[in-house]
Amino acid sequence: MRLSVLTRYLIRIHVGPFLFALCTITGLIFLNAVAQRVNDLVGKGLGWDVILDFLVLSLPHTIALSLPMSILVAVLYAFSEMTSANEITAMAAGGIRPTRVLGPLLFIGVLGTGVMLYFNDQVLPESNHALKNLLLDIGRKSPTLELREQVVNEIRTDQGSERYFITAARIDPGTNTLEDVTIFDANDPQRHRTTYASRGEMAFNEGQTDLFLTLYEGVVHEVQSDRIGGFQRVFFDQQIVPLRRVGNELERRIGGSDRSDREMGFALLHDNASRRRIEVDSLREASRSQAVAAVLTALGRPLLDGMDAASGGDTGPRPRTVGILARDRATQRMVMDARSRATLSRSLQQAINRYAVEIHKKLAIAFACLVFTLMGPPLALRFPRGGVGMVVAASTVIFSVYWVGLIAGESLADRRIANPAVTMWMGNAVFLLIGLWLVRHMGDAGSTVRGGSGRMAAMWGRLTERLRGRRPAGAGAGAS
Repeated sequence: MRLSVLTRYLIRIHVGPFLFALCTITGLIFLNAVAQRVNDLVGKGLGWDVILDFLVLSLPHTIALSLPMSILVAVLYAFSEMTSANEITAMAAGGIRPTRVLGPLLFIGVLGTGVMLYFNDQVLPESNHALKNLLLDIGRKSPTLELREQVVNEIRTDQGSERYFITAARIDPGTNTLEDVTIFDANDPQRHRTTYASRGEMAFNEGQTDLFLTLYEGVVHEVQSDRIGGFQRVFFDQQIVPLRRVGNELERRIGGSDRSDREMGFALLHDNASRRRIEVDSLREASRSQAVAAVLTALGRPLLDGMDAASGGDTGPRPRTVGILARDRATQRMVMDARSRATLSRSLQQAINRYAVEIHKKLAIAFACLVFTLMGPPLALRFPRGGVGMVVAASTVIFSVYWVGLIAGESLADRRIANPAVTMWMGNAVFLLIGLWLVRHMGDAGSTVRGGSGRMAAMWGRLTERLRGRRPAGAGAGAS
């Protein structure tokens, strides 16, 4: 399908502002996201490949937020420039209604919505899952082994289960030697051990995970709290102290952890919600059956066929009578089972609600591309001399209102105060109504013609030549 000259021109003038806005907004959000995670990265001795993985995996989340914003900025800026250059007025003078330009823009909005739907369904969940696993792996990584002179250095071993405190008067990083070494070990609550040595050497194993301290000419003081006055002192010429799993190697797990709602696509979210609905229905059926059994037990009536006094399950085809003592015990068990089922049911309902919130949020953010595309042109026509200031101000207000509403709606839906289908789509609905109202009056805003008909005709001629990519006739000729 061949695009018209006007469509190609409208698309072309939006590409530059869109790319600029996308890079700028993504960069600002990205820097903020990295700044929040910097505490998880410092002091870990991470390689550049790990840092690069972290930065790449952090990008999709920021792009999911910045892409709809960039579309609005591009539309506002492009139409603001067209309005200030009287191109919209020239189109109106040439018989093209301002609403005619919405067709190509709606195509851009639909395209952006489709891209966002695929992005939120395929790219974003996988990147969130990989980023969470990377942060978990980094969190399990031991701190960088950088011993400092004349300072109490804390060393954690075996993934933090054991702690040692080491001091040294002198440390030579070149030869890995230490002088006047003191090691305090309080991992055994019954025996506190302090080791003193005149010098020592450090060496890692081949896997770079275990550190071995070879100490020379020292003494070990051990306080034994399991017996009164327990104390032991041992002199040594050479002693090896192994510190397990203190190395600076990052272990990347294969497969990773379980997925949360933000790490699932539409299909996985729907499947998990469906499974939990089945569990909730099963719990409700069991509760109804147990309620009938509780009433019959309280009345001293025989239970119905296939009903158990404690759980409501099958016990046999014949009715039976419950004694007074057994009835009291059965009633207590019923109450406990009912409370347990109610707690489990609430937990399942909350999970179902979270999945519904995530589904609607992904859809709403994608649909926002189309809503912002619809709002941009008539809003720019309302402020023909606004320029960049109008673009920045309008974009900031719209973004703030939209994202605050989205975050507040997500919080309300997660707590089951409101329906996710309402709270997640409220922002789109409000801005869609505003956009439709602006489009309805778009002709009025764009039909203001300044100057006489001859001037409008000349402007239309220049615009036509610009759309076709040719210079107006006589543009380069000198004055006669």
